[in-house]
Amino acid sequence: MSKRILLVDDEAGLVELMKLRLEADNYEVITGYDGQEALEKARKEKPDLIILDLMLPKMDGYKVCGLLKKDARYSKIPIIMFTARAEEEDKKAGEEVEADAYIIKPFEPKLLLEKIKELLKR
Repeated sequence: MSKRILLVDDEAGLVELMKLRLEADNYEVITGYDGQEALEKARKEKPDLIILDLMLPKMDGYKVCGLLKKDARYSKIPIIMFTARAEEEDKKAGEEVEADAYIIKPFEPKLLLEKIKELLKR
């Protein structure tokens, strides 16, 4: 059975591109475009992994990640923070909300796929 990934980013073009890439690797992909939608879909769909942009409308990725990680029902879902912000304080904030990985845009698709495989093996 294929693993389900929730992919959330406010750049529709990027979401479509990544969705195709992930589906080519046999992942089932659920998409979202803002923080509120990310939270609702994570709770409803219970994906195996979440790829979450930081700069999202309605609620940022840190808030979404923090809320999911504090909830016992969703705390085990690996979350990859996905952002153009590469500052040390951004990474620290990601660690504080217990993000499992941090990938900086522009990214290497192969690197992202390797990180997904690694996190899904746990």
